[in-house]
Amino acid sequence: MLDATLDPTGQILTLTTPDGPLRFHAIWLRDNAWDDDTRAPGNGQRLVALRDIPSDTAISDATIAGNAVNVTFTPEGKTVTYDAGWLVANAYDRPAPADKGWLRAGTEPWDASLMGDVPVGDFTTVSQDATARRDWLALVNRYGFGKLEGGPVEDGALFKVVDLFGYVRETNYGRKFEVRTEVNPTNLAFTGLGLQAHTDNPYRDPVPSVQVLYCLESSAAGGENMVVDGFACARRLRDENPDYFRVLSTYCARFEYAGEDGVCLQSRRPMIELAPDGELIGVRFNNRSLGAVTDVPFDEMDAYYAAYRRFGEIIDDPAMEVTFRLDPGESFVVDNTRVLHARKAYSGTGTRWLQGCYSDKDGLRSTYAAMCRAQTQEAAE
Repeated sequence: MLDATLDPTGQILTLTTPDGPLRFHAIWLRDNAWDDDTRAPGNGQRLVALRDIPSDTAISDATIAGNAVNVTFTPEGKTVTYDAGWLVANAYDRPAPADKGWLRAGTEPWDASLMGDVPVGDFTTVSQDATARRDWLALVNRYGFGKLEGGPVEDGALFKVVDLFGYVRETNYGRKFEVRTEVNPTNLAFTGLGLQAHTDNPYRDPVPSVQVLYCLESSAAGGENMVVDGFACARRLRDENPDYFRVLSTYCARFEYAGEDGVCLQSRRPMIELAPDGELIGVRFNNRSLGAVTDVPFDEMDAYYAAYRRFGEIIDDPAMEVTFRLDPGESFVVDNTRVLHARKAYSGTGTRWLQGCYSDKDGLRSTYAAMCRAQTQEAAE
């Protein structure tokens, strides 16, 4: 049963719910009104700025009618109706997170135990069936990566993968780049050596937050793709040594790339990035692109390098990795702000040809959220 009460000043409304009381400030409620004078009916964007709302806004009355909470504001004399479910879902009267490195709901850290349950979808089904696409995007959001099988074997097919959720982000490498490997190469540029797990392009700001790799040719033994959950690695470091976690999340590393004419890319970000409230929001790890570390105080540098070394050891631990092979027509999408990727070494003879491109996860998350919202609206009708 719902109940609404006001404090004597009219500045705080307490909504009593079956799960306990939730408090709301008058100015917050007024700013979050959903009436047609405050919000555009079509897109929900605000039609008024905070300066248009009286600074002495208070609540003169609050009543409950079913799941509706009717609130009257002074000095405007305006009554606004709120859905109680919306208020509960957006309540902020909750304890602040106690630990650094917490993860938002729906994000699941993983290790090598995920090997038998790699998130995968069928390219044709995901392309043609909205429910299958939504379910596959849900897996990508949860685990930070997802594989697609059964795609076309043709130049540029990776763009069709990006079309499922967003847009290509063009860089100095072009709209796409080629990853060709020969096991017995005549040119060392086409080496079959393995690559350490890393995030791509840490020297960009903002960093491309989604990467797509698409296989067009695979006739060599070995060369399996490997992914590592950077969030799980960061939290393992935190649990092992909180001070190591502190220095890597407190001080910025510098990343740089100037490998071609007219390009000088630089960024300054922590290897482990936290939001102000302690949420773990990003990992940047790429030893090839790390510049001189100059943002760490002298007295902390030893601890910083010890932490950097241990973080790398955790990332390299086979217990943290998931491997899978990409055959022609197969691809995978990876959250480049979370999941590190690598390649095992090749052996024998043969070639390997992949194409890669970048995108951004705001498009991926938007597509998924819009599909979920549409499903909710259909269920309510």
